[in-house]
Amino acid sequence: MRHKVDTVWAGKMAFDCHIGRHTIRLDTMPEAGEDTGPGPKILLLSALSGCTAMDVVALLAKMRIPFDQFKVEAAAETTEEHPKVYTAFHLRYIIRGEGVREDKVRQAIERSQEKYCGVSAMLRAHAPITWELVVE
Repeated sequence: MRHKVDTVWAGKMAFDCHIGRHTIRLDTMPEAGEDTGPGPKILLLSALSGCTAMDVVALLAKMRIPFDQFKVEAAAETTEEHPKVYTAFHLRYIIRGEGVREDKVRQAIERSQEKYCGVSAMLRAHAPITWELVVE
């Protein structure tokens, strides 16, 4: 399988990334751009949280573990010097609902991190990924 994205300049520091039928605007902060979209690095963090979140939800469905709300808060540390790269990632999984079994949610998260999430696998090769679970 091969993925393809076309990135087209939209003026100043803005770019439109065409991904199939979808378009994502990239930009930079107001001092250099117009802040019309997120920056590319933060999208990498979004990809990490989205990838593992999709895995966990799919695994919980297979386990027949009900929940009402689920989210992943992702944070990353960066270097101060160029190239400014992520040096560590932390994921906070938050789940709420009647019938939520913490052991099963932990199992789903571990499977995502160790087997299924390709974004985690790619990023973990360069920086550690830690996580925590909050059951509300």
